[in-house]
Amino acid sequence: MPGRVCCCCAALRPRYKRLVDNIFPEDPKDGLVKADMEKLTFYAVSAPEKLDRIGAYLAERLTRDVARHRYGYVLIAMEALDQLLMACHSQSIKPFVESFLHMVAKLLESGEPKLQVLGTNSFVKFANIEEDTPSYHRRYDFFVSRFSAMCHSRDPDPEVQNEIRIAGIRGIQGVVRKAVNDELRATIWEPQHMDKIVPSLLFNMQKIEDIDSRIGPPSSPTVGVKEENPSVLAENCFRELLGRATYGNMNNAVRPVFAHLDHHRLWDPNEFAVSCFKIIMYSIQAQYSHHVIQEILGHLDVRKRDSPRVRAGIIQVLLEAVAIAAKGSIGPTVLEVFNTLLKHLRISVDFELGDRRSSCESTTLSISSKESDERIVQNAIIQTIGFFGSNLPDYQRSEIMMFIMSKVPVLGTTSQSLDPSNLGDLGTRRIQIMLLRSLLMVTSGYKATTISNALPAPFLDPLLSPSLMEDSELRQLVLEILHNLIDRHDNRAKLRGIRIIPDVSDLKIKRDKISRQDVSFMKKHGQQLYRHIYLGCKEEDNVQKNFELLFTSLALTTIELANEEVVIDLVRLAIALQDIAIINEDNLPMFNRCGVMALVAAYLNFLSQMIAVPAFCQHVSKVIETRSVEAAYFLPETIFKDKSNLPKSLEKDETDLFFLTNKIAESLGGSGYNVERLSVPYVPQVTDEDRLSRRKSIVDTVSLQVDILSGCSIEDKVDNTEEITFEALKKAIDNNGLEEQEKEKRRLVIEKFQKAPFEEIAAQCETKANLLHDRLAQILELTIRPPPSPSGAMTMTAGHPHYHSVPVYEMKFPDLCVY
Repeated sequence: MPGRVCCCCAALRPRYKRLVDNIFPEDPKDGLVKADMEKLTFYAVSAPEKLDRIGAYLAERLTRDVARHRYGYVLIAMEALDQLLMACHSQSIKPFVESFLHMVAKLLESGEPKLQVLGTNSFVKFANIEEDTPSYHRRYDFFVSRFSAMCHSRDPDPEVQNEIRIAGIRGIQGVVRKAVNDELRATIWEPQHMDKIVPSLLFNMQKIEDIDSRIGPPSSPTVGVKEENPSVLAENCFRELLGRATYGNMNNAVRPVFAHLDHHRLWDPNEFAVSCFKIIMYSIQAQYSHHVIQEILGHLDVRKRDSPRVRAGIIQVLLEAVAIAAKGSIGPTVLEVFNTLLKHLRISVDFELGDRRSSCESTTLSISSKESDERIVQNAIIQTIGFFGSNLPDYQRSEIMMFIMSKVPVLGTTSQSLDPSNLGDLGTRRIQIMLLRSLLMVTSGYKATTISNALPAPFLDPLLSPSLMEDSELRQLVLEILHNLIDRHDNRAKLRGIRIIPDVSDLKIKRDKISRQDVSFMKKHGQQLYRHIYLGCKEEDNVQKNFELLFTSLALTTIELANEEVVIDLVRLAIALQDIAIINEDNLPMFNRCGVMALVAAYLNFLSQMIAVPAFCQHVSKVIETRSVEAAYFLPETIFKDKSNLPKSLEKDETDLFFLTNKIAESLGGSGYNVERLSVPYVPQVTDEDRLSRRKSIVDTVSLQVDILSGCSIEDKVDNTEEITFEALKKAIDNNGLEEQEKEKRRLVIEKFQKAPFEEIAAQCETKANLLHDRLAQILELTIRPPPSPSGAMTMTAGHPHYHSVPVYEMKFPDLCVY
């Protein structure tokens, strides 16, 4: 019989061979001879030095049986090996393990699926054994390669294919457990192994039917499910592999994921890619999250020339990753994430405009599909920036707000902003809008304790600059960002839409007492806010949303920052806005003029009820009632719903339709407000922002105020200058006729600077400068050399030691212009 030898020969054979031969029955169907197996086990335990010989002899028999296709004896040999392996734990087991692994390798190399499964099962049992000492020389390269190949089985029989893939996955799991538990050996994490293990697992994970089942922290499926579904088993093996990764080998485990997704084109659509990285982020240790984010950013740089949908897919994966990482530690990658995303935003805009120029050159008017795909990339970047920023702590969010704002390109300046030089005005505008949209998302939900923390000067100045640009969408975004930062009590939703609010108390506005820090902020920066609201109302391209946001800005400023002094400033601002519509120095369309009038009505109605001054409320209510009857187009409910009934002109003498400064001053003064400043018309501050924003504003002209009247020479102007006295000032304030003359004079000055040739203006400025220089020289000369002294007085020269005691004589120069 194959398992027996003759009695004469048996007596001459070594004992371990006789014991091994006895465990094989005459008929392999009878299975392992248990009694003889017990004797063999006892002998191996008693004489562990014989284990290596027992293993070698079993390996010899198994190799012969495999070659002769006697699979029954192969099963018996593997069962005996398993029992010996489980029973012996001494140091002498090392040589026996080598024989065991050699036999497992023989089974895996065979083309018989049953033998491959048998060898895998034996290896898994071996992997679960904890050895007393590590084995430095043992390597698992063959097993990694073979199990990975089994994971890709293409057997024509689906059941056999499924069985082999499951065996391959379980084999990989065994290799990982065996190698990772050995702290002195890390060969399993080498790239040549990870490049085989990870794609094999991902290949089987793709076969899962319910992708959503993988989203979230690791689950614990039953043993039955693991055995039946290769994808579930592969997923759990993948989770286990990532959970065992350390700082030094994390990147080696993640990089093959990118290679697999690239090779199989799984970024578009990217459902599987998203689910993979969710598994990664939930499986790894939290402190290593930034490694994964850095790898995604690096891969985005590598694929920056790919199709827009591929880049959008990678950015979506980044969004999901940072959404999980933001809840824990994200390490030093915060600015790197934003910097990389902003760089790719610039690249996407460049691609989009390049496609648009190409389509224009080919006389194609329709927007190409690639251009619309670039919009998908840009929206994905904005969403990622906004989501990541909104999940950061407040101290980090403030830094990110400053960082993003520093990247917004402003025409005419050189800074760290994204370079718009190659994009032109259209590309610059696109980047401005997208960065402001990103900033809008970052500021969403931000609650600063003080306004100075939310709007520091280095952030406020560049933020307000785009509000002066000739683009209504840019101005809307700036105002919405301001609302996010100013609204600390979530009142904005209650103020949505511009309207005459019958009873403000119904809104249940939440507010606190104005803090010292907020009062100080308004003293320093209040004029900046007023100026941008004022100039924002004068833009010709304003639509209803612009007026709604301007109204909300005024209302939120009143709620969050208004003390008595600020209330007076806001009233002055409202009256100045009303004058914009009435005087119309900027030649605004009738809709804009009526829109400004409606804005003033809505705001003064809100302000009067907020400060609860009865006389003020009565005046505002009376004007609104009069308008509702005689000029409904001055109210927001009418002008923004029906633009067809616009008046042809606005009469300046219809005082019943206007809010009057003297009546407002009288009502507020009676309630204890200091109304002296109400008599001084509001004039916006002059800064460089108009030049930086390339805005055609009258402030450009006002900032060059030189008193030159059309048709008048410098000498005529000087001769006609009156001496300024208190009585003259009082007369000018009280006299409406003089006020109208001043406004007309200012209009002529502005018109001259807008229409006159540059050479003429420059010549007049030079002439006046020379005149001023001569007058100043006369002052200095008369001060140093005074007129003759009265009789009996001592005359002293500049060199006299008591020269400093000589009184300085006051001289009047009625012909000298005062600046």
